[in-house]
Amino acid sequence: MKRADIFEFYRRLAEANPAPETELEYGNIYQLLVAVVLSAQATDAGVNKATRKLFEEVRGPQEMLDLGEAGLKQHIRTIGLFNTKAKNVIALSQMLIDLHNGAVPTDRDQLQALPGVGRKTANVVLNVALGAETFPVDTHVFRICNRTGLAKGKTPQAVEAILERQTPAPFRVQAHHWLILHGRYTCKARTPECWRCVVCDLCAFRPKSSPPKQSAKNRVEGETV
Repeated sequence: MKRADIFEFYRRLAEANPAPETELEYGNIYQLLVAVVLSAQATDAGVNKATRKLFEEVRGPQEMLDLGEAGLKQHIRTIGLFNTKAKNVIALSQMLIDLHNGAVPTDRDQLQALPGVGRKTANVVLNVALGAETFPVDTHVFRICNRTGLAKGKTPQAVEAILERQTPAPFRVQAHHWLILHGRYTCKARTPECWRCVVCDLCAFRPKSSPPKQSAKNRVEGETV
């Protein structure tokens, strides 16, 4: 995608959604970290449903340790891979107390040293909590960057590197949110909804999808007299 088209791509997404933000619910940076760890291979809606009561009880790592792994599992058992995630959350909480005085570090390498925290999770925490210019690449971002031609890469890290290099200055902090929300609600995995996409003409995807056809019954019921 040409530089002018990249700028226009982001400009239109920004115009359609001027203040994008994460859909994960949290009250502080520790809760954000836990929520992002739990969100791997799970939906934000599913994580929010599980953490609402959890975060009323747990606001920091010591309270998580007091709750314990078994207690945490009772809160998050509806989330995929909850056994492994519970172990990681307890372990990272212990490490935060042992190595960081209970605070969440703001350095990417230190974040990635925590159990269950990969590069994407660290980038999300830095971006959402601190407004850092990071480019977390999840399945949605990876898909639409390759599908549209915005940033073609064979791996998430390759796509991240292209986004880091080519995303224009006015859009760098919010780029991740625009891309993930566009992938979640418009440029969907199975059938992208090209007919209502604000960047359709800039996108390399072919063929463009069309609106689903209404049945004769629905057309009649939808008619007004």
